[in-house]
Amino acid sequence: MPIVELHVLEGYNSQDKQRLGEALTDAVRFVVPAAPELVTVMIHDMPSENYYRGRSTRTPAATRPDPAQIVRDYLSAMEARQLDQAQAMLAEGFTMTFPGTDPMRSLAELIEWSKPRYKFVTKTYDGFDAMQSAGDAAIVYCRGTLQGEYHDGTTFEGIRFIDRFEVADGKISKQDVWNDMAEVRSKNGANT
Repeated sequence: MPIVELHVLEGYNSQDKQRLGEALTDAVRFVVPAAPELVTVMIHDMPSENYYRGRSTRTPAATRPDPAQIVRDYLSAMEARQLDQAQAMLAEGFTMTFPGTDPMRSLAELIEWSKPRYKFVTKTYDGFDAMQSAGDAAIVYCRGTLQGEYHDGTTFEGIRFIDRFEVADGKISKQDVWNDMAEVRSKNGANT
């Protein structure tokens, strides 16, 4: 039964501490084969007047936004065609790569690329997985199925997809997309 104790400066709210507790539980379970209910996490608040580093008291750093929520908000904005809102979530130098494409650098490029492919597409999510990379970016995977309509009125559904995002400083810097759309179109005939 693993026990993790964490000391933090006072100032983090209950939601921040819950995220910390969940992340620490997951980190332990990544290595130790323990069910979540067997991992104990204790978070101790330390008053800033009792904490010194470099001969000075400190205040807690601001928490990072939840990278999975950033991705969810971005995907929701894209599906609702709130492109200005989606664009505001992208970092300078953002790139996205879809099956068979070179990296695209703007939402306008994505829209132009997708226009001849289908009338519209929506996503059903099976899950989101987030982790911190060794660098500064958090990695978020989302997976599920695509549904929508081709230009001839034919509908499609149940097409598997997985997207990988890199999120740093609260902005999405990279998106890689994999899906079975080409295989499904090929199987159903090139007219769709």
